[in-house]
Amino acid sequence: MKKMVLLILIVFSIPVLGQRNSAAVKLGVFDPGATSGGFILGYEGGKRIDENLSVGWSIDWFRKEYTDDALVRELNEFDDLAIGTVNELRARTNLHDIPIMFTMRANFPMHYRMGVYITGSLGAEVLLVWYRNYQNPNNDEFQGAFDFSWRLGAGMYYELGSRSDLIGEIVYHSSEPSWTYEVNDEGRTRLFERRFDMSGLMARIGVRFFF
Repeated sequence: MKKMVLLILIVFSIPVLGQRNSAAVKLGVFDPGATSGGFILGYEGGKRIDENLSVGWSIDWFRKEYTDDALVRELNEFDDLAIGTVNELRARTNLHDIPIMFTMRANFPMHYRMGVYITGSLGAEVLLVWYRNYQNPNNDEFQGAFDFSWRLGAGMYYELGSRSDLIGEIVYHSSEPSWTYEVNDEGRTRLFERRFDMSGLMARIGVRFFF
């Protein structure tokens, strides 16, 4: 972890004076392991080191409301008298996933106005979770979770004009935020771990502007 942070600091200490900035807005679908797929919205800012290499940062937002089936199974084992709708209600989860990452992109021009690129990212995952209280499942509880995250992907770009590109990409994202909490029920105590496997593929399209 420390070596990766040091590498990021070294990369972003490279002089980039006299080069153009860029900004990209991306919309697509993301299918993490913890939930079913859904829409993801992202913004990426960058600065060119040269005509084919850029560094920058990105932030994304993914929201999903779902029933955590793995938690339902754990709750069924803990409280077999509540099997069914009660434990399903207890496992209702509303999460907001916000990865904030440093990025690097390398372009490979292929044809007039077209090309491909590869991209990699390192950063932190912020997970904001609203989940149901065990004793009072109609009430919401809030918890934040964090984890290190990384991405690798590839895409294509088409030059719409001198200052804009149309882009499409497929990216693999990896992270697994988690936290633990204790449940007490009629003298029985159990420690539950809520682990959110946010690793998965995302496919996105967008527009990149240069200024």
